[in-house]
Amino acid sequence: MAITQNYEPTLTDVIEKLDKLTSNVENLTSEVENIKSDVKHLTSDVERISSEMKRFDELFSDYRQATQWVVQLAFTCDT
Repeated sequence: MAITQNYEPTLTDVIEKLDKLTSNVENLTSEVENIKSDVKHLTSDVERISSEMKRFDELFSDYRQATQWVVQLAFTCDT
């Protein structure tokens, strides 16, 4: 029959665990800061792309309108 001992942590064990937890929290805090920075960069990129898309849409609309005018001119000048 095996005898099991009740192991109670010492104050040193508790301090070591707290140190590990502190280290983990510091690492997580650093990672969160990095994520915040990445999100700021992504937000900036999305705003830039949105602006570029708006400009593209405007150019495409102008091109479409010019094409319609050319077609209209081609048919009206032919008669």
